[in-house]
Amino acid sequence: MNFYDREAETAAFQKYEALSATSAQMIVITGRRRIGKTTLIKRSFTKIPFLYFFVGKKSESLLCQELSEIVREVLGEDIGDFTSFRRLFEVIMSISRRRNFTLVFDEFQNLKIAGDGIFSDIQDVWDANKESSRINLVICGSIYSKMKKIFDDKEEPLYGRATARFRIKAFGTQTLTAILRDHNPNFTPDDLLTLYMVTGGVAKYVELLMSQGAYTKDDMLKSVLSLGSYFIDEGRELLSDEFGRDYGNYFSILSALAGGKTYRGDMTSYVGFETGGYLDKLETDFNIVSRVRPYLSGEQSRNMRYYLDDTFLSFWFRFIYKYRSAVEIGNMDYVRQKIEADYETFSGFVLEKWFRQAYSETGEYNIVTNYWKKGSNGAPGEDKEIDLVAVNETDRILVLGEVKRNPDKINIKVLQEKAAGILSHHKQWDTTFVGLSLENMLRGIYLLQSPRVR
Repeated sequence: MNFYDREAETAAFQKYEALSATSAQMIVITGRRRIGKTTLIKRSFTKIPFLYFFVGKKSESLLCQELSEIVREVLGEDIGDFTSFRRLFEVIMSISRRRNFTLVFDEFQNLKIAGDGIFSDIQDVWDANKESSRINLVICGSIYSKMKKIFDDKEEPLYGRATARFRIKAFGTQTLTAILRDHNPNFTPDDLLTLYMVTGGVAKYVELLMSQGAYTKDDMLKSVLSLGSYFIDEGRELLSDEFGRDYGNYFSILSALAGGKTYRGDMTSYVGFETGGYLDKLETDFNIVSRVRPYLSGEQSRNMRYYLDDTFLSFWFRFIYKYRSAVEIGNMDYVRQKIEADYETFSGFVLEKWFRQAYSETGEYNIVTNYWKKGSNGAPGEDKEIDLVAVNETDRILVLGEVKRNPDKINIKVLQEKAAGILSHHKQWDTTFVGLSLENMLRGIYLLQSPRVR
Protein backbone atom coordinates (compact mmCIF):
# COMPACT_ATOMS: atom_id res chain seq x y z
CA MET A 1 0.00 0.00 0.00
CA ASN A 2 1.22 3.50 -0.79
CA PHE A 3 2.10 5.95 1.95
CA TYR A 4 -0.89 8.16 2.75
CA ASP A 5 -1.49 11.35 4.71
CA ARG A 6 0.89 12.52 7.49
CA GLU A 7 2.02 15.65 5.63
CA ALA A 8 1.64 17.84 8.74
CA GLU A 9 3.52 15.40 10.98
CA THR A 10 6.28 14.94 8.41
CA ALA A 11 6.78 18.69 8.09
CA ALA A 12 6.88 19.11 11.88
CA PHE A 13 9.39 16.28 12.30
CA GLN A 14 11.64 17.71 9.62
CA LYS A 15 11.52 21.12 11.32
CA TYR A 16 12.90 19.65 14.52
CA GLU A 17 15.43 17.62 12.57
CA ALA A 18 16.73 20.88 11.10
CA LEU A 19 16.79 22.55 14.53
CA SER A 20 18.98 19.75 15.87
CA ALA A 21 21.84 21.04 13.70
CA THR A 22 22.38 23.80 16.27
CA SER A 23 20.59 22.62 19.43
CA ALA A 24 19.73 19.22 20.90
CA GLN A 25 16.14 18.04 20.42
CA MET A 26 14.21 15.42 22.39
CA ILE A 27 11.06 14.54 20.48
CA VAL A 28 8.51 12.25 22.15
CA ILE A 29 6.10 10.40 19.84
CA THR A 30 3.21 8.30 21.13
CA GLY A 31 0.30 6.50 19.51
CA ARG A 32 -1.37 3.13 19.82
CA ARG A 33 0.24 0.09 18.27
CA ARG A 34 -0.11 -0.47 14.51
CA ILE A 35 -0.87 3.23 13.92
CA GLY A 36 2.20 3.68 11.70
CA LYS A 37 4.62 5.54 13.97
CA THR A 38 7.75 3.64 12.91
CA THR A 39 7.06 3.99 9.19
CA LEU A 40 6.37 7.70 9.63
CA ILE A 41 9.59 8.21 11.59
CA LYS A 42 11.71 6.39 9.03
CA ARG A 43 10.21 8.38 6.15
CA SER A 44 10.49 11.76 7.89
CA PHE A 45 14.02 11.91 9.29
CA THR A 46 16.14 11.62 6.17
CA LYS A 47 18.47 14.63 6.03
CA ILE A 48 21.09 13.51 8.56
CA PRO A 49 22.47 10.11 9.64
CA PHE A 50 19.66 8.00 11.09
CA LEU A 51 20.11 5.45 13.88
CA TYR A 52 17.03 3.35 14.63
CA PHE A 53 17.07 1.24 17.79
CA PHE A 54 14.14 -0.98 18.78
CA VAL A 55 14.20 -1.43 22.56
CA GLY A 56 13.44 -5.08 23.14
CA LYS A 57 12.60 -6.62 26.49
CA LYS A 58 16.19 -7.62 27.14
CA SER A 59 18.96 -7.21 29.67
CA GLU A 60 20.95 -3.99 29.90
CA SER A 61 24.10 -5.63 28.55
CA LEU A 62 22.33 -7.04 25.48
CA LEU A 63 20.72 -3.68 24.73
CA CYS A 64 24.13 -2.01 24.99
CA GLN A 65 25.62 -4.57 22.64
CA GLU A 66 22.93 -3.99 20.00
CA LEU A 67 23.00 -0.19 20.23
CA SER A 68 26.81 -0.11 20.09
CA GLU A 69 26.72 -2.11 16.87
CA ILE A 70 24.22 0.31 15.31
CA VAL A 71 26.47 3.27 16.22
CA ARG A 72 29.44 1.53 14.60
CA GLU A 73 27.53 0.63 11.44
CA VAL A 74 25.77 3.95 10.84
CA LEU A 75 28.25 6.49 12.16
CA GLY A 76 31.45 4.54 11.58
CA GLU A 77 32.54 5.25 15.16
CA ASP A 78 34.55 2.54 16.89
CA ILE A 79 33.25 3.10 20.40
CA GLY A 80 34.14 -0.22 22.01
CA ASP A 81 31.92 -2.48 24.09
CA PHE A 82 29.61 -1.53 26.95
CA THR A 83 27.55 -3.20 29.66
CA SER A 84 26.38 0.08 31.19
CA PHE A 85 23.65 1.98 29.33
CA ARG A 86 24.64 5.19 31.10
CA ARG A 87 28.21 4.97 29.87
CA LEU A 88 27.09 4.16 26.32
CA PHE A 89 24.68 7.09 26.26
CA GLU A 90 27.45 9.38 27.51
CA VAL A 91 29.61 8.33 24.55
CA ILE A 92 26.72 8.87 22.10
CA MET A 93 26.06 12.34 23.50
CA SER A 94 29.78 13.08 23.27
CA ILE A 95 29.76 12.14 19.58
CA SER A 96 26.78 14.44 19.04
CA ARG A 97 28.89 17.45 20.02
CA ARG A 98 30.76 17.14 16.73
CA ARG A 99 28.22 15.29 14.58
CA ASN A 100 24.55 15.95 13.89
CA PHE A 101 22.42 12.77 13.71
CA THR A 102 19.06 11.28 14.62
CA LEU A 103 18.80 8.54 17.24
CA VAL A 104 15.44 6.78 17.58
CA PHE A 105 14.48 4.73 20.63
CA ASP A 106 11.40 2.76 19.57
CA GLU A 107 9.25 1.24 22.36
CA PHE A 108 11.25 3.36 24.77
CA GLN A 109 9.19 2.29 27.79
CA ASN A 110 10.86 -1.14 27.62
CA LEU A 111 14.11 0.34 28.93
CA LYS A 112 12.65 0.17 32.42
CA ILE A 113 12.70 -3.63 32.17
CA ALA A 114 16.48 -3.53 31.70
CA GLY A 115 17.01 -1.41 34.80
CA ASP A 116 15.01 0.86 37.10
CA GLY A 117 17.72 3.52 37.05
CA ILE A 118 18.10 3.88 33.28
CA PHE A 119 15.66 6.79 32.96
CA SER A 120 17.55 8.65 35.70
CA ASP A 121 20.82 7.93 33.88
CA ILE A 122 19.40 9.32 30.63
CA GLN A 123 18.20 12.44 32.45
CA ASP A 124 21.61 13.04 34.08
CA VAL A 125 23.52 12.56 30.82
CA TRP A 126 21.04 14.64 28.82
CA ASP A 127 21.11 17.57 31.26
CA ALA A 128 24.91 17.52 31.34
CA ASN A 129 25.36 17.48 27.56
CA LYS A 130 22.33 19.01 25.84
CA GLU A 131 23.73 22.54 25.64
CA SER A 132 26.64 21.41 23.48
CA SER A 133 24.91 18.52 21.71
CA ARG A 134 23.57 18.36 18.14
CA ILE A 135 21.51 15.20 18.55
CA ASN A 136 17.97 14.70 17.29
CA LEU A 137 16.77 12.24 19.95
CA VAL A 138 13.44 10.67 18.99
CA ILE A 139 11.64 8.71 21.71
CA CYS A 140 8.72 6.58 20.58
CA GLY A 141 6.35 4.37 22.57
CA SER A 142 3.06 2.50 22.17
CA ILE A 143 2.09 1.74 25.77
CA TYR A 144 0.22 4.93 26.55
CA SER A 145 0.00 4.50 30.33
CA LYS A 146 3.75 3.91 30.66
CA MET A 147 4.80 6.70 28.32
CA LYS A 148 2.42 9.07 30.10
CA LYS A 149 3.99 8.23 33.44
CA ILE A 150 7.55 8.67 32.12
CA PHE A 151 6.96 12.15 30.72
CA ASP A 152 3.94 13.53 32.62
CA ASP A 153 4.66 12.44 36.19
CA LYS A 154 6.53 15.21 38.01
CA GLU A 155 8.27 12.57 40.12
CA GLU A 156 9.81 10.91 37.06
CA PRO A 157 13.33 11.96 35.98
CA LEU A 158 12.43 12.73 32.35
CA TYR A 159 9.52 15.00 33.23
CA GLY A 160 9.83 18.30 31.36
CA ARG A 161 12.77 17.20 29.20
CA ALA A 162 10.97 16.86 25.86
CA THR A 163 11.35 19.72 23.40
CA ALA A 164 8.35 18.52 21.35
CA ARG A 165 5.61 15.92 21.78
CA PHE A 166 3.39 14.30 19.19
CA ARG A 167 0.55 11.83 19.33
CA ILE A 168 -0.03 9.99 16.06
CA LYS A 169 -3.69 9.31 15.34
CA ALA A 170 -5.55 7.02 12.98
CA PHE A 171 -6.28 7.96 9.38
CA GLY A 172 -9.08 10.48 8.99
CA THR A 173 -12.26 10.00 6.98
CA GLN A 174 -10.92 11.66 3.83
CA THR A 175 -7.75 9.56 3.86
CA LEU A 176 -9.71 6.32 4.31
CA THR A 177 -11.96 7.34 1.42
CA ALA A 178 -8.92 8.03 -0.79
CA ILE A 179 -7.31 4.69 0.08
CA LEU A 180 -10.42 2.68 -0.73
CA ARG A 181 -11.01 4.66 -3.93
CA ASP A 182 -7.46 3.91 -5.09
CA HIS A 183 -8.03 0.19 -4.61
CA ASN A 184 -11.70 0.00 -5.61
CA PRO A 185 -13.00 2.99 -7.61
CA ASN A 186 -16.52 1.53 -7.60
CA PHE A 187 -16.79 1.10 -3.83
CA THR A 188 -20.12 1.61 -2.09
CA PRO A 189 -20.82 3.63 1.06
CA ASP A 190 -21.25 0.37 2.97
CA ASP A 191 -17.80 -0.76 1.81
CA LEU A 192 -16.32 2.45 3.20
CA LEU A 193 -18.29 2.21 6.43
CA THR A 194 -17.13 -1.37 6.96
CA LEU A 195 -13.50 -0.36 6.38
CA TYR A 196 -13.91 2.31 9.05
CA MET A 197 -15.78 -0.07 11.35
CA VAL A 198 -13.22 -2.90 11.35
CA THR A 199 -10.02 -0.80 11.18
CA GLY A 200 -10.83 2.50 12.83
CA GLY A 201 -8.37 4.01 10.35
CA VAL A 202 -5.40 2.18 11.91
CA ALA A 203 -2.72 2.01 9.23
CA LYS A 204 -1.66 -1.62 9.78
CA TYR A 205 -5.22 -2.93 9.65
CA VAL A 206 -6.04 -0.96 6.51
CA GLU A 207 -2.86 -2.18 4.85
CA LEU A 208 -3.68 -5.80 5.70
CA LEU A 209 -7.13 -5.62 4.13
CA MET A 210 -5.92 -3.81 1.02
CA SER A 211 -3.03 -6.27 0.53
CA GLN A 212 -5.51 -9.16 0.70
CA GLY A 213 -7.78 -7.60 -1.91
CA ALA A 214 -10.55 -7.10 0.65
CA TYR A 215 -12.14 -4.00 -0.87
CA THR A 216 -15.84 -4.69 -0.25
CA LYS A 217 -17.93 -5.15 2.87
CA ASP A 218 -18.28 -8.90 2.35
CA ASP A 219 -14.62 -9.46 1.57
CA MET A 220 -13.51 -7.38 4.55
CA LEU A 221 -15.65 -9.37 6.97
CA LYS A 222 -14.47 -12.64 5.42
CA SER A 223 -10.85 -11.53 5.82
CA VAL A 224 -11.29 -10.44 9.44
CA LEU A 225 -12.96 -13.75 10.35
CA SER A 226 -10.76 -16.05 8.25
CA LEU A 227 -8.67 -18.87 9.67
CA GLY A 228 -5.45 -17.41 11.09
CA SER A 229 -6.73 -13.84 10.79
CA TYR A 230 -4.47 -11.17 12.30
CA PHE A 231 -7.55 -9.50 13.78
CA ILE A 232 -8.78 -12.37 15.97
CA ASP A 233 -6.24 -11.98 18.80
CA GLU A 234 -5.41 -8.34 18.14
CA GLY A 235 -7.58 -6.82 20.87
CA ARG A 236 -6.07 -9.05 23.54
CA GLU A 237 -2.51 -8.47 22.34
CA LEU A 238 -3.06 -4.74 22.07
CA LEU A 239 -4.31 -4.29 25.63
CA SER A 240 -2.61 -7.02 27.69
CA ASP A 241 0.50 -4.91 28.36
CA GLU A 242 -1.62 -1.93 29.31
CA PHE A 243 -3.92 -3.66 31.78
CA GLY A 244 -1.69 -6.29 33.33
CA ARG A 245 -3.33 -8.61 35.86
CA ASP A 246 -6.58 -6.60 35.94
CA TYR A 247 -7.28 -7.19 32.26
CA GLY A 248 -10.35 -9.35 32.99
CA ASN A 249 -12.26 -6.52 34.69
CA TYR A 250 -11.19 -4.00 32.08
CA PHE A 251 -12.23 -6.34 29.26
CA SER A 252 -15.65 -6.80 30.86
CA ILE A 253 -16.19 -3.05 31.01
CA LEU A 254 -15.03 -2.50 27.43
CA SER A 255 -17.30 -5.31 26.28
CA ALA A 256 -20.22 -3.59 28.03
CA LEU A 257 -19.36 -0.29 26.36
CA ALA A 258 -19.12 -1.91 22.93
CA GLY A 259 -22.52 -3.48 23.58
CA GLY A 260 -24.15 -0.11 24.14
CA LYS A 261 -23.97 0.16 27.94
CA THR A 262 -22.82 3.78 27.98
CA TYR A 263 -24.14 4.85 31.39
CA ARG A 264 -22.01 3.98 34.41
CA GLY A 265 -24.96 2.47 36.28
CA ASP A 266 -25.84 0.23 33.34
CA MET A 267 -22.24 -0.93 33.09
CA THR A 268 -22.03 -1.70 36.79
CA SER A 269 -25.22 -3.77 36.64
CA TYR A 270 -23.99 -5.58 33.54
CA VAL A 271 -20.52 -6.54 34.82
CA GLY A 272 -21.49 -7.10 38.47
CA PHE A 273 -18.88 -4.86 40.12
CA GLU A 274 -18.33 -1.15 40.69
CA THR A 275 -16.88 0.39 37.53
CA GLY A 276 -16.05 3.94 38.64
CA GLY A 277 -12.35 3.48 39.40
CA TYR A 278 -11.77 1.40 36.29
CA LEU A 279 -13.51 3.97 34.08
CA ASP A 280 -11.36 6.75 35.51
CA LYS A 281 -8.21 4.82 34.62
CA LEU A 282 -9.52 3.89 31.17
CA GLU A 283 -10.03 7.58 30.55
CA THR A 284 -6.97 9.20 32.14
CA ASP A 285 -4.29 6.49 32.37
CA PHE A 286 -5.02 4.46 29.24
CA ASN A 287 -6.73 7.05 27.01
CA ILE A 288 -9.14 4.45 25.63
CA VAL A 289 -12.48 5.74 26.94
CA SER A 290 -14.01 9.23 26.84
CA ARG A 291 -16.50 10.68 29.29
CA VAL A 292 -19.08 12.77 27.41
CA ARG A 293 -21.82 15.07 28.67
CA PRO A 294 -24.60 16.27 26.37
CA TYR A 295 -24.01 19.61 24.70
CA LEU A 296 -24.71 22.57 27.03
CA SER A 297 -24.41 20.43 30.18
CA GLY A 298 -22.23 21.88 32.93
CA GLU A 299 -19.09 20.26 34.28
CA GLN A 300 -20.95 19.22 37.41
CA SER A 301 -23.74 17.46 35.52
CA ARG A 302 -24.11 13.79 36.39
CA ASN A 303 -25.79 13.12 33.06
CA MET A 304 -22.85 11.55 31.26
CA ARG A 305 -22.02 8.67 29.00
CA TYR A 306 -18.82 6.78 28.33
CA TYR A 307 -17.63 5.88 24.85
CA LEU A 308 -14.91 3.56 23.61
CA ASP A 309 -12.80 5.85 21.43
CA ASP A 310 -11.09 3.20 19.32
CA THR A 311 -13.46 2.06 16.56
CA PHE A 312 -11.58 -1.19 15.95
CA LEU A 313 -11.77 -2.10 19.64
CA SER A 314 -15.51 -1.36 19.62
CA PHE A 315 -15.90 -3.89 16.80
CA TRP A 316 -13.54 -6.40 18.42
CA PHE A 317 -15.29 -6.35 21.78
CA ARG A 318 -18.76 -6.28 20.24
CA PHE A 319 -18.25 -9.39 18.13
CA ILE A 320 -14.96 -11.23 18.53
CA TYR A 321 -14.54 -11.01 22.30
CA LYS A 322 -18.25 -11.41 22.98
CA TYR A 323 -18.41 -14.61 20.94
CA ARG A 324 -14.95 -15.84 21.92
CA SER A 325 -16.26 -19.35 22.70
CA ALA A 326 -17.23 -19.75 19.05
CA VAL A 327 -13.95 -18.16 17.96
CA GLU A 328 -11.91 -20.56 20.08
CA ILE A 329 -13.47 -23.62 18.46
CA GLY A 330 -13.09 -22.09 15.00
CA ASN A 331 -16.80 -21.56 14.32
CA MET A 332 -16.37 -18.30 12.42
CA ASP A 333 -19.62 -18.85 10.52
CA TYR A 334 -21.45 -18.38 13.80
CA VAL A 335 -19.65 -15.10 14.47
CA ARG A 336 -20.32 -13.94 10.92
CA GLN A 337 -24.04 -14.65 11.40
CA LYS A 338 -24.02 -12.57 14.59
CA ILE A 339 -22.32 -9.69 12.79
CA GLU A 340 -24.81 -9.83 9.92
CA ALA A 341 -27.76 -9.91 12.33
CA ASP A 342 -26.47 -6.88 14.25
CA TYR A 343 -24.80 -5.07 11.35
CA GLU A 344 -27.38 -2.39 10.65
CA THR A 345 -27.73 -1.43 14.31
CA PHE A 346 -24.02 -1.41 15.09
CA SER A 347 -22.98 0.23 11.82
CA GLY A 348 -25.59 2.91 12.49
CA PHE A 349 -23.67 3.94 15.62
CA VAL A 350 -20.41 3.79 13.66
CA LEU A 351 -21.96 6.03 10.98
CA GLU A 352 -22.77 8.64 13.64
CA LYS A 353 -19.16 8.56 14.76
CA TRP A 354 -17.97 8.87 11.15
CA PHE A 355 -19.91 12.11 10.62
CA ARG A 356 -18.87 13.63 13.95
CA GLN A 357 -15.26 12.89 13.00
CA ALA A 358 -15.78 14.26 9.48
CA TYR A 359 -17.14 17.54 10.84
CA SER A 360 -14.24 17.76 13.30
CA GLU A 361 -11.77 17.34 10.45
CA THR A 362 -13.14 20.34 8.54
CA GLY A 363 -11.48 22.67 11.07
CA GLU A 364 -14.54 24.93 11.02
CA TYR A 365 -15.89 24.08 14.48
CA ASN A 366 -14.52 24.31 18.00
CA ILE A 367 -17.08 21.84 19.39
CA VAL A 368 -18.33 18.69 17.69
CA THR A 369 -20.38 16.39 19.89
CA ASN A 370 -23.89 15.01 20.38
CA TYR A 371 -26.87 15.80 22.60
CA TRP A 372 -29.38 13.82 24.55
CA LYS A 373 -32.02 14.52 27.15
CA LYS A 374 -33.34 11.76 29.34
CA GLY A 375 -37.00 10.87 29.21
CA SER A 376 -39.39 11.41 32.07
CA ASN A 377 -38.44 8.19 33.87
CA GLY A 378 -34.73 8.40 33.03
CA ALA A 379 -34.78 5.30 30.84
CA PRO A 380 -32.20 5.42 28.03
CA GLY A 381 -34.82 4.26 25.55
CA GLU A 382 -36.72 7.52 26.07
CA ASP A 383 -33.72 9.79 25.53
CA LYS A 384 -34.14 12.60 23.04
CA GLU A 385 -31.12 12.18 20.81
CA ILE A 386 -29.38 14.57 18.44
CA ASP A 387 -26.60 12.70 16.69
CA LEU A 388 -24.49 15.68 15.61
CA VAL A 389 -23.92 19.07 17.21
CA ALA A 390 -21.23 21.17 15.49
CA VAL A 391 -20.52 24.60 16.93
CA ASN A 392 -18.42 27.56 15.81
CA GLU A 393 -18.65 29.91 18.79
CA THR A 394 -16.64 32.69 17.12
CA ASP A 395 -18.91 33.01 14.07
CA ARG A 396 -22.04 31.89 15.98
CA ILE A 397 -22.68 28.96 13.65
CA LEU A 398 -24.61 25.88 14.75
CA VAL A 399 -25.17 22.64 12.82
CA LEU A 400 -27.59 20.05 14.16
CA GLY A 401 -27.76 16.71 12.41
CA GLU A 402 -29.69 13.47 12.35
CA VAL A 403 -27.79 10.41 11.11
CA LYS A 404 -29.51 7.36 9.63
CA ARG A 405 -28.25 4.67 7.31
CA ASN A 406 -31.43 5.08 5.24
CA PRO A 407 -32.16 8.68 4.17
CA ASP A 408 -35.90 7.92 4.02
CA LYS A 409 -35.88 7.55 7.80
CA ILE A 410 -34.56 11.06 8.40
CA ASN A 411 -37.15 13.54 9.63
CA ILE A 412 -35.91 17.12 9.92
CA LYS A 413 -39.13 18.30 11.55
CA VAL A 414 -38.63 15.88 14.44
CA LEU A 415 -34.99 16.98 14.67
CA GLN A 416 -36.10 20.60 14.99
CA GLU A 417 -38.50 19.66 17.78
CA LYS A 418 -35.72 17.85 19.67
CA ALA A 419 -33.50 20.91 19.31
CA ALA A 420 -35.85 23.37 21.01
CA GLY A 421 -33.77 23.46 24.20
CA ILE A 422 -30.53 24.09 22.29
CA LEU A 423 -32.08 26.78 20.10
CA SER A 424 -33.27 28.71 23.15
CA HIS A 425 -29.58 29.21 24.05
CA HIS A 426 -28.56 30.18 20.49
CA LYS A 427 -30.92 32.94 19.43
CA GLN A 428 -29.63 34.96 16.47
CA TRP A 429 -27.20 32.18 15.55
CA ASP A 430 -26.82 30.87 11.99
CA THR A 431 -28.38 27.42 12.50
CA THR A 432 -28.52 24.61 9.94
CA PHE A 433 -30.35 21.30 10.25
CA VAL A 434 -28.84 18.44 8.26
CA GLY A 435 -29.84 14.90 7.46
CA LEU A 436 -26.89 12.57 6.96
CA SER A 437 -27.10 9.05 5.58
CA LEU A 438 -24.84 6.48 3.96
CA GLU A 439 -24.95 8.29 0.64
CA ASN A 440 -23.55 11.47 2.27
CA MET A 441 -20.30 9.63 3.06
CA LEU A 442 -19.20 10.07 -0.54
CA ARG A 443 -19.96 13.77 -0.84
CA GLY A 444 -16.77 14.97 0.81
CA ILE A 445 -18.06 18.10 2.57
CA TYR A 446 -20.89 17.53 5.02
CA LEU A 447 -22.36 21.02 5.24
CA LEU A 448 -25.39 20.72 2.96
CA GLN A 449 -28.71 19.16 3.79
CA SER A 450 -29.35 15.88 2.01
CA PRO A 451 -31.85 16.40 -0.86
CA ARG A 452 -33.79 13.35 0.27
CA VAL A 453 -34.64 14.45 3.81
CA ARG A 454 -38.23 15.23 4.64
